[in-house]
Amino acid sequence: MSIKYKLALIMSGSLLLILLVYILLSFYTTQANLKQDSENKMLDAAKQIAASIERSQYSSEYMEIQIGELLKIASITAAKVLPQDYHDIDNDQLKQLSKEVGVTDISLLAETGDDIVAVKSSDPKVLGMSTREWGYWFTAFKQLFNMQPVTVSQGMYLDRFWTGPLDYSISSPGYIYKWGYYYDGKRNYMIDPFIRSEAASNYTQMVSPEAVLEKTKEVNRQILEITCINPETFGNENMTSGGFDSYNLRLQSRPIRYGTYMYGELPRDKEAVTRAVDTGSNVIFATKIHGKKVLKSFVPILNPDHSVYIISIVMDYRTISQVLHGQLVNYIVISICLLIIVILGSYVIAGYMIRPIESILIKVRDVTEGRFDTPLMINSKDELGLLSTRINDMTFSLNDYTNQLKLAADENKSVKDHLESIIQQIADAIHTVDWSGRVIQVNKGFEELYGWKGCEVVGRELEIVPDFLKEEEARNIQALRRGEQLPPTETLRLRRDGSLVEVSISTAPVKDDYGHIVSFISVSRDMTERNKMEELLRRSEKLTTVGQLAAGVAHEIRNPLTTLRGFLQLQRENNHLSPQHNEIMLSELDRINLIVSEFLILAKPQAVQFQVRSIRNILNDVISLLSSQAHLFGIEFKFEFEPEDYKAHCEENQLKQVFINIIKNAIEAMEDGGIITIELFRLSWEEIGITISDQGIGIPSDILPKLGEPFFTSKENGTGLGLMISQGIIEGHKGMMEIFSKEGKGTRVDIVLPLAGEIDTNQKGEGLGAD
Repeated sequence: MSIKYKLALIMSGSLLLILLVYILLSFYTTQANLKQDSENKMLDAAKQIAASIERSQYSSEYMEIQIGELLKIASITAAKVLPQDYHDIDNDQLKQLSKEVGVTDISLLAETGDDIVAVKSSDPKVLGMSTREWGYWFTAFKQLFNMQPVTVSQGMYLDRFWTGPLDYSISSPGYIYKWGYYYDGKRNYMIDPFIRSEAASNYTQMVSPEAVLEKTKEVNRQILEITCINPETFGNENMTSGGFDSYNLRLQSRPIRYGTYMYGELPRDKEAVTRAVDTGSNVIFATKIHGKKVLKSFVPILNPDHSVYIISIVMDYRTISQVLHGQLVNYIVISICLLIIVILGSYVIAGYMIRPIESILIKVRDVTEGRFDTPLMINSKDELGLLSTRINDMTFSLNDYTNQLKLAADENKSVKDHLESIIQQIADAIHTVDWSGRVIQVNKGFEELYGWKGCEVVGRELEIVPDFLKEEEARNIQALRRGEQLPPTETLRLRRDGSLVEVSISTAPVKDDYGHIVSFISVSRDMTERNKMEELLRRSEKLTTVGQLAAGVAHEIRNPLTTLRGFLQLQRENNHLSPQHNEIMLSELDRINLIVSEFLILAKPQAVQFQVRSIRNILNDVISLLSSQAHLFGIEFKFEFEPEDYKAHCEENQLKQVFINIIKNAIEAMEDGGIITIELFRLSWEEIGITISDQGIGIPSDILPKLGEPFFTSKENGTGLGLMISQGIIEGHKGMMEIFSKEGKGTRVDIVLPLAGEIDTNQKGEGLGAD
């Protein structure tokens, strides 16, 4: 496809995209505005309905007062005629009396246990009816029987008479009744005259909320349904999906007080009603019911008595959809017309614009084929003319750069050959592996150290890691692949003949131009001779330490020997063996054996074997060995240990040698006695810390940086190897040791070691003990 067509398509596509965005924004904005307008209409309708219901209630109250007065007169008239015991009255007599006093029917209510029951009535449907579950009605009955004023807020109370509000009858749910209740305290029953007035029913229908709802629907054709909901009983277990509740038949307890419930989604509507009551705000949402999309609103209305009911309005969503559909059609027609105009215009403009571009393309093709001598001729002064000038400059520069690159390529080849020569001459073993572990290249040092020829291992995976180190090596490879930097590591590797060699390995990733790891290069150095030399130095320092400890150990052994000698002389003089004395002597012999064993551990060369050991126990053993020497100098030990038993993967004897060197130096620095503080604590989830601090003479600031150098010492009889060996041991344990000191104020040594395994929280204590 040519540039002209592409340019026309780009311009047309851009316009189309803009039009689509505009149409979508307009569509959703109009939809939101129409929805908001519908919501406002529903809210206004709900407020008008609430006001109409309130006015109808005032009219009903006036009518109720008039009927209530009539019922009281009928009750007093009936009381004058009827006997005081309801057993002397029959239902026919009540039927005749109701006609005489001008009421529909008369019932007699009597107390039976914890209930009030209709015992006599001119209406057979009422006989035996219980009132215990009637709520405030039952409360009013109890107060009348107790000759108390009726305190319920519903209905109307007069002297010894109470009349309930207009309501539907339980025995005839389709009719509205008005009841009166009279009790003068002279009889064993309450007189209950009630009226079913056709005039009251007709008046109620005219001013009732039902009529208001119907008129509102007639005026607003978009409104499909209006429902007045009682939030206290709406959605209870007795309510059907159509809103009928066979248990709550009274007007005040009905789930649907007025209106219909044909567009109902009971679970969702119940949630909306609850939210409207709790928040006091409107709840509006769109849904689809009976295949029709509708907009439902739930508006909370506050009664004068501070109770709340909900007016639900269901509005047809079709009106909104019709407006949106008409607007969308208009937008689409306008957009198609504009698009056609733009396509034609862009095609003409593109043909004019791409002529210089075609010349530029021809020039670019020449450059790609290596022809730089023909300049580009475009005389326009716009951006294309500027581009033509830049292309000509670029062409001349490319010509120069091409010549320089040729020279650089030749130099790079020479440098590469030189580097390969150097790598081959290096004594250290170097090998490179790809991402999967196959060997790419090795040098002569590798062949001499491991015994393999390059041709034997290139393209294959190396088998130089012993089985017991493969898991550790796999972790290191994963860390390198994640981009982590690994320090040089002393470890063991296999030669071709199966023998082990001690090496120091440094491995680093090799990355491409995009920063992606493509291979790994490893440098191995034979550490056999150096390790032998370090071991000789370590043994020399160890023997020096053993000689210095000899005096303290001799003193420590002399005390229990004196005790043994005393008990043996006492037993010989008494010619009697004491079991208690024997136990003490055996205990002292065990102590001598422990001291000698610890002393021999330091004197005897040990094989380096890392195991998980308790740092607390190692410090215990060291303090037991040095306690006598500390007593000779008047030195005490202070311990600040955390309760957990921290463990490290270590060589126990080497760590003992480190702690002995540090504590011995602290003792020798405190000629006038003092306190040596030993702390054991956790630094992080992976490390523990050991701090040993003294109150000695301190180290001068000019000497402090030189500590750890071989054969550098400030002691008359020192070798200068103790701290160097100690630092080497800690580094071999993948730890760190630092020394801080101020002249005249003491010295502090901080040691950090990796934490091994889980912490044993069962072994707790307050610290170490020393004699």
